[in-house]
Amino acid sequence: MEHHRASVNGIDLHYVESGRGPLVVLLHGFPEFWYSWRNQIPALIDAGFRVVAADLRGYNASSKPPHVSDYRLVTVANDIAALIEEELDEPAVLVGHDWGGLVSWLLAMMRPELLRKLVVLNMPHPVPLVREIHRSTRQKLRLAYQLFFRLPMIPELLMPLILPTVLRRAGHFKREEIAEYQNVWRDFETRRGMAHYYRAGQRYRGELRQHIVPIELPTLLIWGERDPVFTRETTENFDESVPNLRIARIAGAGHFVQTDAPDQVSELLVDFAR
Repeated sequence: MEHHRASVNGIDLHYVESGRGPLVVLLHGFPEFWYSWRNQIPALIDAGFRVVAADLRGYNASSKPPHVSDYRLVTVANDIAALIEEELDEPAVLVGHDWGGLVSWLLAMMRPELLRKLVVLNMPHPVPLVREIHRSTRQKLRLAYQLFFRLPMIPELLMPLILPTVLRRAGHFKREEIAEYQNVWRDFETRRGMAHYYRAGQRYRGELRQHIVPIELPTLLIWGERDPVFTRETTENFDESVPNLRIARIAGAGHFVQTDAPDQVSELLVDFAR
């Protein structure tokens, strides 16, 4: 893997790159970084793809701007648009998990010409997600944990203590894999950026509405069925929003589906990207 830094949208984005062929861009979620895709990168390279796995702003070796407003989802999506357009210079198969998945949904609506296909892992499309938040108490309760990350300063102080337990309970992470994440979480500015995603998501949630348009791209939603955060209903009944959609459900996996079922996810990505 080659490590690079791209100056885009007023910040520096760190990414790793390897392989030759059609471009696949991978976006991680909370609380990970590009290493989230450690099991999928070799499979995609072997299948003949050029693979780029980026650190979102605020994470790992990417820039960590200090303000909540720096983490608006539209701004983060523009980071990735600029990375693809200005640095990578070809349309991509875009793959995103968790926050990276929400950024991927948004980018597919804002700049579809930059993408060939879209893959999202365990992050609902905004339309069914908002629908279920409004009508489902169960979905509201599942998202209640986000209130913690909106508190001032406390999340930054406690994350090093609580996140290892979160990963152990929510996914099939090995001890050495959690250690890789702990090395990144030691940095206070990283923890601040991670929390700012939740703060900005609440503060600027109304900005997403103006960007909601149908996604015509071929789209794959990979879903770990044991997700404790999102209900199954958030993955149903939104055909008008994504008419060219396929859903692949993995029964034994949870929210961190690419770690819980690495071989299945790799096979799905390779087959769909081809």
